[in-house]
Amino acid sequence: MFNALLISSIYVLDQNKALDFYVGKLGLEVNTDQDLGFMRWLTVNVPGDTRQILLETPGAPAMDGKTAEQVRELVTKGATGGNLFFTTDDCRKTYNELRGRGVEFTEEPTERPYGIDCGLRDPFGNHIRFSQLLQVSPPVASVTKGNR
Repeated sequence: MFNALLISSIYVLDQNKALDFYVGKLGLEVNTDQDLGFMRWLTVNVPGDTRQILLETPGAPAMDGKTAEQVRELVTKGATGGNLFFTTDDCRKTYNELRGRGVEFTEEPTERPYGIDCGLRDPFGNHIRFSQLLQVSPPVASVTKGNR
C-alpha cells in the first residue's frame, strides 16, 4: 500500500510569478525546477518538509488548448478547488510577517474550535489557509474486551 503523499498540485497562471509569491513572500523553498521540454516541472515545499507542491500551468500535456483556457478562467475565479492548508506555531505572528511582505488576506486570524487560522489567496485565485492548531492531549486508550 501507500507510504506517503509526496506531491500535490495546484494550477498557477505564471510560474515565475508563482515563485515570487510562494518562495519570495510565503517563504517556501524550491524543490525542483526543471524544463522537461513539454512543460516546466516546478515544485516548492515548506523548508524541512518532503511534501511538495507542483505549481502547474494549465495546458499540455494534460489538456488541450480549449480546456486549458477554461481552467485558466476557473483558476482566476478561485473555482478550481486549488486549496493549500499550512500549519504554524504562531498564527498571528505569521499573519503579521506575511502582511509586512505584501500578502493580501481574505480573512484575519480567527479563533476556531481547532485553533487559530486565517485565509488568503495566491495571485491566481487559489485558496490558502494556515492555522495554529490547538495542542490536544492524546486520547486515553479505550477498554475493549480484547485488552481487559
